[in-house]
Amino acid sequence: MSASTLTALQPEFAAALTDASLPVPEGLTSWTADRPPRRFAVYRNNVRSGLVAALASRFPVTERIVGADFFSAMAAEFIARHPPRSPLLLTYGDDLADFVATFEPARDLSYLPDVIRLEAARGRAYHAADMAPLEASDLTGLDPERIGDLRLVAHPSLSILRSAHPVVTIWAMNAGEMPLQPVDDWSGEDALVLRPAMIVEVHRLPSGAAVFLSGLAAGLTLAEAAETALGDTPEFDLVKNLVGLITSGAFSKIQTPEEA
Repeated sequence: MSASTLTALQPEFAAALTDASLPVPEGLTSWTADRPPRRFAVYRNNVRSGLVAALASRFPVTERIVGADFFSAMAAEFIARHPPRSPLLLTYGDDLADFVATFEPARDLSYLPDVIRLEAARGRAYHAADMAPLEASDLTGLDPERIGDLRLVAHPSLSILRSAHPVVTIWAMNAGEMPLQPVDDWSGEDALVLRPAMIVEVHRLPSGAAVFLSGLAAGLTLAEAAETALGDTPEFDLVKNLVGLITSGAFSKIQTPEEA
């Protein structure tokens, strides 16, 4: 088989590997010179099983919630529609949440896409660049009259997830972080995901903190971000939230107006 023929065959071969409804690619033969449907089926099954395992390792809480069989079937459908575009599988499944949001068998699990988004954020945090987080002592000596003009640079591992469901509680129960029990308060929760040191952490943000932190991550000054948070949540406590976020390691540096 010539190089040009092989190149032309690759897209068809790759598509058939992840979609069982497609036939064995044209031009593919075995040592007997016959088309090898059974051999190709084994190879296809191995590829699918490997990709399902990769998704299960990245979304273990999701698998625990729906069960291994349901997850395997759901993942196989996702793989058929969204095959990998890179040999690196670290980010494969980033769009799984959007797929599950329209996956009819999971319709009654309206919270599931946000659980998947939280797990995806944990994966990104794990592989983010290492950087020492800002500490409270770094604010010592700053001019109080100019603090509002400062910008706090988000830690590279940071993600914010706002959910209409108790996503942090659901994740924590199924990740072994807290006892599994009925969820009495089905209110929405905002999650902060980051890795300030060696371990990825998930924090439930207090009211208004997600808006405040999102503003800071977008480049707003402390004063601008606080004003935005107060507009969204009148009871927002700036000092309490700022201390809590710095303690969690949400920021990597302070940026003065001159540096900005």
